[in-house]
Amino acid sequence: MHDHRRLGRELDLFDTDPLMGAGLPYWLPDGAVVRHILEEYVREAERAAGYRHVYSPVLGKRELYEISGHWDHYSEDMFPPMRLGGEEVVLRPSLCPHHALIYRSRAHSYRELPLRIAELGGMYRSELSGVLGGLTRVRSIQLNDAHIFCTLEQAVDEARAALALIRRAYDDLGIRASRYRLSLPGDGGKYVADPELWRRATALLEDVLDGVAYESVEGEAAFYGPKIDVQITDPAGRESTLSTVQIDFHQPERFDLHYTGPDGAKHRPVMVHRSVIGSVERLVAHLIEAHGGAFPVWLAPVQLVVLPVAEAQEERAKEVVRRALALGIRAELAAPGDGTLGARVRAARLVPYQAVIGEREADADCAAVRLRDGRRPGAVPVGELLERIAARAGDRGAELWAAA
Repeated sequence: MHDHRRLGRELDLFDTDPLMGAGLPYWLPDGAVVRHILEEYVREAERAAGYRHVYSPVLGKRELYEISGHWDHYSEDMFPPMRLGGEEVVLRPSLCPHHALIYRSRAHSYRELPLRIAELGGMYRSELSGVLGGLTRVRSIQLNDAHIFCTLEQAVDEARAALALIRRAYDDLGIRASRYRLSLPGDGGKYVADPELWRRATALLEDVLDGVAYESVEGEAAFYGPKIDVQITDPAGRESTLSTVQIDFHQPERFDLHYTGPDGAKHRPVMVHRSVIGSVERLVAHLIEAHGGAFPVWLAPVQLVVLPVAEAQEERAKEVVRRALALGIRAELAAPGDGTLGARVRAARLVPYQAVIGEREADADCAAVRLRDGRRPGAVPVGELLERIAARAGDRGAELWAAA
């Protein structure tokens, strides 16, 4: 069983410091590589699915969250307001109010809908110290978030497409959903008091889940509406939510959002919230544990380690690293000065590919290849090796060495 807190530190992916504060991890270079790859992956997937990306500030006036309903229903999870002159500003606990304002800033016609707005943005939750842990529960969150503004007739198809995007991402990441949950409101004043809103949104999400095995659970909804939670389970059996899809009638009403319909009149859009990979922090924690630090080739911080047997082959090994880098392969040199060949091989045990270069390999422009899974394909021309690695990374395949 792998604990991402221990393994993430051993692999130099992330760490914490009491001077930065609890629940505020920082990313080390290899962890930053993983985070960057994930962010670029989801941006590319979203662009291909018709999303347009925006940036919005991590601060907002208290009034913004009073309008959205966060202040009334969610303030205990928010950081206290900061006074700036005569105003109070708050670290945002969610991106959706900002995206509602972005939508509202321009007039929209039904011809523009669905309008898909996405952002990888920071948000902040005032988590209690007792629940903080590694990357799974943090106070500073980098969220893959998006909001689709659409007509009522488009909402179900948009939510289904979001679920399909989530499934495709999980396949590429080598992880799986443990279950799908329809999260409904529970008792108490935590939720917006509008029974018709809840009925309509729930009916639409049930339609979205038609043909999907799921469980309905009360008390897990967002304060403004029901949601589909895609659940994951860690090696210890602990379940958490990674990805979500929500249908929201509440915030379009609160922010007075509208579009001009084919009849020339104003109509209220539906707001579909969705997150494909959830928070980058929680996803990386799960990936570390699911893969034991042995990331898929396309995600590995280092994809190739080149190991010259002796100093005489070091220059040739450096040239292989340069060729790999030129092809976009993340490659490093493990020089003889770093220890014996056996020690260097063991240190690189989680790297997908090792290229050992001795005297014979250097003379033939080859490398003795070792794979992370223990296989040894033998001496392979350097050009062929680099092409194979680039192909594996490009197609996000799970197989390290497919038959030629």
